[in-house]
Amino acid sequence: MSVTFEVIERVGTSNESSSDAIKSVVLEANKANKVGWFEVIEERGRVTQDGNIEFQVKVKIGYKLD
Repeated sequence: MSVTFEVIERVGTSNESSSDAIKSVVLEANKANKVGWFEVIEERGRVTQDGNIEFQVKVKIGYKLD
C-alpha cells in the first residue's frame, strides 16, 4: 500500500520564540486539513523599528491524501 501527501510551505511569526512561531503556523494549517507531518526548513528573525525581536520560521507541511 502506498501513501501520497500534498506538501505546502507556510511562514509563521512570533514575538515570543521560534517554537511559538512553529506551533502557531502548524495549528493554523491543521484547521484546514489534518497535518500528517511538518518540517522546519528555515529560521530567521528581525528587529522591529520599536526594538522588539520577531521570530520567523518557514515550515513544510504534509497532508495525507485519501
